[in-house]
Amino acid sequence: MTSHQFHSTVLREYDVRGIVGDTVGEADALALGRAIGTTVRRNGGKYICVGYDGRLSSPSLSESLVEGVLSTGIDVRLVGLGPTPMLYYSVFELDADGGVMITGSHNPPDYNGFKIMMGKKPCFGEAIQNLGKIAAAGDYETGSGELQQIDIFDRYLDRLMRDVDFGDFKIVWDPANGAAGDVIAALVKMLPGDHIVINAEIDGTFPNHHADPTVEANLEQLKDAVAEHGADIGLSFDGDGDRIGAIDRAGRVVWGDQMLAIMAGDLLKELPGAPIIADVKASQVLFDRIEELGGTPVMWKTGHSLIKEKMVELEAPLAGEMSGHIFYKHKFYGHDDAVYAGIRFLNAITAQGGDLHALKDGLPAALNTPELRFDCDEVRKFEVVEEVKGRLETSGANMSTIDGVRVLTEDGWWLLRASNTQAVLVARCESGTEAGLARLKSALVDALAQSGVEAPADL
Repeated sequence: MTSHQFHSTVLREYDVRGIVGDTVGEADALALGRAIGTTVRRNGGKYICVGYDGRLSSPSLSESLVEGVLSTGIDVRLVGLGPTPMLYYSVFELDADGGVMITGSHNPPDYNGFKIMMGKKPCFGEAIQNLGKIAAAGDYETGSGELQQIDIFDRYLDRLMRDVDFGDFKIVWDPANGAAGDVIAALVKMLPGDHIVINAEIDGTFPNHHADPTVEANLEQLKDAVAEHGADIGLSFDGDGDRIGAIDRAGRVVWGDQMLAIMAGDLLKELPGAPIIADVKASQVLFDRIEELGGTPVMWKTGHSLIKEKMVELEAPLAGEMSGHIFYKHKFYGHDDAVYAGIRFLNAITAQGGDLHALKDGLPAALNTPELRFDCDEVRKFEVVEEVKGRLETSGANMSTIDGVRVLTEDGWWLLRASNTQAVLVARCESGTEAGLARLKSALVDALAQSGVEAPADL
């Protein structure tokens, strides 16, 4: 069978992703399907689940991927259009040997890609590179798998409803024209309280705003709707429904680490002492709060696949990232399902007095920069972090090197790390005072300058 070479940029750390018609297309989907099917068959598997998001290119990429999988003798259960977590759920519910979600996640409309599970676990890092090697060698299994279309939608809704335990809130939901739209529109009819859904129609052109809830500009429409309806809470979702954002009744953003602190307040009553994991970009306020609540805070590397792996290792019931990926193993499967996380968030608010605005006020104030991302060459970005780390070690700095460098000072902390998914460096600073934040920013600017990198203008 013919070999296939993927574009050098598409086999990434956590997924396979590129620009449709430029770096990724149907031929890539076909080859990837063959490589995935081959791997599943060699692992002793029989069938996998496949789903796709609302992007215009997703149905055709799904068709090509499925063709590739079937050609290896592996069967496919096609769960069709929906959010990534519905595909993850189907792998558990149908006891499949893996799964593939065709999705561009929160990227612009011209991007698309593939999130892959092998067995019940994420496929990432070296395992993704191995798929590329199988395709490059044309080393495929052959056979004739069977395609079966499965409607998992109602079962998924029932699973979400199983853990609902919250009061009569007025909530505005914004799936941002992403793949979670149909799920949310159906779910709110079954929930207690008063619900308004905006941008529910799944539309791969994302006509209203970019589907990334970590960027505050994308929450403006949600803020307006919360104000207009006098709602208690606003919830926002990314393009494939695995990341969540929230605002309170005053239109203030409740960031991913603040959501996690509120969730921990509920969970640790039931599971005292439990480990709760957050990535290196999370506020010190979160780690301190988990400890205050009697939990065990664990700082770990950024990246949903890496967090999931650490959760299994530590048997952690809850984990999260600043980016809005929230993972519940407690009562759930341990993967990032933003709609489920939203339900558990509402449960946690109810269990702690029912007022998100007050819960946010109750968290210690910290001054911080947003996540700053600035361009740096794919190879050079790692070198810069290593150079900075080397100089800090020489100077005896107090730092964590779990993922890049997170430097602790009397003023607070600053972070510099290389993105695993883009040619960018990521930075963040946090302090308890304006003067402290200014000193941390200055230290970061200086560390970058010593490696010949100009700091971003907003630092």
